[in-house]
Amino acid sequence: MKELLYLKDDQLKDLIEKIFVGYRETFSDSKKILDKYSIGLAHQKVIHLLSMYEGISISKLLAKLKVTKQSLNRVLKDLIKLEIIIFKKDETDTRIKHVYLNEKGKKIFEEIFLLQKKRIYNALLNSSSEEVINFDKVLKKIING
Repeated sequence: MKELLYLKDDQLKDLIEKIFVGYRETFSDSKKILDKYSIGLAHQKVIHLLSMYEGISISKLLAKLKVTKQSLNRVLKDLIKLEIIIFKKDETDTRIKHVYLNEKGKKIFEEIFLLQKKRIYNALLNSSSEEVINFDKVLKKIING
């Protein structure tokens, strides 16, 4: 553990590259599925979040994605056109819209998730319990700054 106190810039650059390549490979696994439905990575991110946060409001979705309204609107319009999502107005405040995956959207998510799950599952399966727990803790620290 002490060696971490002396990380050099080259070691940090190497770690950043591994994070990037891990992300790239995990998301490139689903490329064939995305192509099949004529959607891209931005659409996949929205589909993923909608699977995690069913009925999320547009403003909360914007906050999670950290994109502009214009960018999100373009993706949502594509997903509406492809009949992947539905909107429901809030029961108490009709200005608020909640977004849901419909059955087709859930099917697309499952196809993508099964591919990504295989890569992540295999990596975790070939790691010790301690490595998995520590990896999760480090990822949370990276995410939370």
